[in-house]
Amino acid sequence: MFEQLFGSKTRVKLLSLFYNNPDRPFYVREITRKIDEQINSVRRELQNLLNIGIVRSVSQSNRLYYEVNPKYKFHKELQSIFQRIPAKSKEIKQTKEEDQILKQLQKAGNVRMAFLTGAFVRGSNQQIDIFIIGDMNKSQLARIVVDMEKEMNRELNYAALTVEDYDYRRNLNDRFLTDILDENKIILCDKIGVFPNSKESKEAAAETEDETTKVSVQSEEKPE
Repeated sequence: MFEQLFGSKTRVKLLSLFYNNPDRPFYVREITRKIDEQINSVRRELQNLLNIGIVRSVSQSNRLYYEVNPKYKFHKELQSIFQRIPAKSKEIKQTKEEDQILKQLQKAGNVRMAFLTGAFVRGSNQQIDIFIIGDMNKSQLARIVVDMEKEMNRELNYAALTVEDYDYRRNLNDRFLTDILDENKIILCDKIGVFPNSKESKEAAAETEDETTKVSVQSEEKPE
């Protein structure tokens, strides 16, 4: 349906990639790998989107990147459409980078809170790209980040703290922690309420409440 509406499968994938990662610039070969389409087709559709004004190009570190253009007159409408499309198809799942990154990080342990900044966020000057709180296997996490670096063709810096370390540093008003928490970010998950007003924290709280309710109901239903 969406291919018929927007003209081509490649264009739908590109729009989904950009609108599901609105703060993230991509370069051509990275886009090609993520949406699994031929580079000539990607270049052609990128040029079409540039001509329309849906995306814009930016130069960083002698490389040309493409990102969604928030000033496009129908930006909010298109973003609403592509962020509401259920990720049932493989094609749409591939373009939701935040979900893919979180799944990879979870393979290294129990991620309680994680966000992206630095290279993942437009205009960020932060040196750390991935920040995690949780019980992580350090060697496995390092391997996962190396794989991400190969895919993105850039170096990624990350920091991982246990919940205890996070609480200790927060109580000390640690400068590193304060600076990175204040940085522009893309929150992947927040099960411990670091950012209580975020959608991720509210969803985690709702899940906890649901589980508590289920346990309570089950206890009440047990025969005496």
